[in-house]
This record gives sequence, C-alpha cells and structure tokens, in this order.
Amino acid sequence: MLRRLWDVFIAFTRSANLGFGGGPAMIPLMQNEVVKRYHWMNDEEFTDALAVGNSLPGPIATKMAGYIGYKVGGGLGALLALLGTVVPSLLAVMFLSHLITVYAHSPELKAMLQAVRPVVVILIAQTALGMGKKAFSNSVTWGIAAVAAVLLYFNVHPAIIIVASMLFGYVVFKNESQQR
Repeated sequence: MLRRLWDVFIAFTRSANLGFGGGPAMIPLMQNEVVKRYHWMNDEEFTDALAVGNSLPGPIATKMAGYIGYKVGGGLGALLALLGTVVPSLLAVMFLSHLITVYAHSPELKAMLQAVRPVVVILIAQTALGMGKKAFSNSVTWGIAAVAAVLLYFNVHPAIIIVASMLFGYVVFKNESQQR
C-alpha cells in the first residue's frame, strides 16, 4: 500500500511538473499516468471522472487529483495526489518568483513559451479525440454535443449547459446505466 501511495504522489507530481498551460494541459498527462502507466482506471472511467470534475466548481487538475487519489488510496491517496499536483508549482512560484518577474518580458522566455503552446494544444486535442471515441456512442450523444456547441456559440454559460446535460442524461440514460 505504501508503494501505491508513493506512486499516486509521483504520478501527480509528474503531471503537474510537465503540464505547461495549467489544469487543462495537465489532463493528457494525468490520463497517461492513470490509464496507461498505472492502470488505475480505464479510458471510460477517466472520461467519466473528467466529466464530473468539469461539472464542479474549481480548478480541474486538483479535482481530478483528489478524486483519482481517493479512488486509488482513500483519504491519504487524495491528499498525496493533491500535494503532488499543488506543491511543485507552489515551490516553483515561491522560489522563482523574483526570476519570473525579472525575465517575464525576455525574448528568450517568450520564444520558449511560443514554441510550447502548439504542443499543449495538440496534447489537449489528442485527449479530446480519445475521450470523444467513448463519449459519442450514439446519435443522442452526438445531438447533445451539437446542442452544446450551438449554445456555446451563443455565449450560454458552460455551467448551465453542463447542468442541463446532466439533467437530460438522467432522464434519457437512467435505464441504460441501471442495466450495466
């Protein structure tokens, strides 16, 4: 059990340290650790966790870490996953804040960030495509996605869309999920 808790801490520390661009950029890294490396979840379970995480307020990375850590190692697992997600950035900000302030406008730093942005977008797109294969299982789910896209186009708040889709899913898919 101790090894498993250590793995939880390391998995989320690795995701946080390599996740340039914040929480959404960390999702593919978390998925790699959780699904591919440690096999704590399969892709469908990870997608469900991400859906639940997106429906709750707060940063996605910490919600995912807390949930997955809890699933793997209970309360201590959740704490270690959260620490692994938050502590590296906290320490970096604390110890490097002066350097970040001094070099924030340097051409070298801007050049490096410009080069990493497309990589982050591709990582997020890869995760979205992988999750989409599971999420778009029938014509109803495609319809939900189309309606959500239209509502987002008309600037309907994402929280309203998420809650509405949850209620719709409860009504439409309730019997289907009871049969699983």
